[in-house]
Amino acid sequence: MPELPEVEVIRQGLAPHLKGLKIIAIRCSEKPLRTPVPYNEMRGELLGQTITAVHRRAKYLIVRMDSDAAIIIHLGMTGNMGIFAKNSDPQKHDHVYWELDNGTELRFNDTRRFGAVRLLEAGSRKTLEKQFFAATGPEPFSRSCSARYLNKRAASRKIAIKKFIMDSHVIAGVGNIYANESLFRSKIHPDRAAASLSAKEWQRLLEVIRKTLKDAIECGGSTISDFVDASGRGGYFQINFQVYGRAGRTCAICGETIIKKNIGGRASFICPGCQKQP
Repeated sequence: MPELPEVEVIRQGLAPHLKGLKIIAIRCSEKPLRTPVPYNEMRGELLGQTITAVHRRAKYLIVRMDSDAAIIIHLGMTGNMGIFAKNSDPQKHDHVYWELDNGTELRFNDTRRFGAVRLLEAGSRKTLEKQFFAATGPEPFSRSCSARYLNKRAASRKIAIKKFIMDSHVIAGVGNIYANESLFRSKIHPDRAAASLSAKEWQRLLEVIRKTLKDAIECGGSTISDFVDASGRGGYFQINFQVYGRAGRTCAICGETIIKKNIGGRASFICPGCQKQP
């Protein structure tokens, strides 16, 4: 599943090529996504409108229009966005096409169709967007996501630290891959209670989360199975994995064998030497 770095990489790839272009036609496949595609509503709101920006919030892409309307796109497990020549052959799993006034199309491709497209109408866009993200925590790079904030949110919480930092209500966009890597690099066992971390440990963990996400963005994300960026290129951060997907292999830091454990329904990779059992 694309996580924050992968979505940010796609955003960075799309933004400079979409800004200032006008949507002149919209097409959809007949196959449903996770939620129905608002085809007729998009035609009414977006045709003739110019794209002003492409933003990201958590793991969502937000494409804004000059009318103040916007579309929010979630990539699901296998979704991707790309820009193609209008007359180029569509791919098997292309589901939404936004034709632009420069002879190209923005296309949403999703093999498993767990992604979603939501329209925010111009007249109520600000209210709808605020409601949509009301329960979403701060961005990990934002000033509001401080060690003090995380320490306060974790107070009295017995939940495993890995589940805690993956909770989008607490902090936005830290998925399974980067939670595993960040906890290893901070020498924190993923089963440890969130409330047990000291202020110093929270500061260190937040710094590591930010660096891990930043490094992944610079590497174009992580390609585990079929992730590609907006230009069709795979990311290569996976070559930097120190624990994720390395069960049974030797830890490069201490020489212990990395183990795999299920925590909160997600695969967790742990070095018993570097991440001591709580």
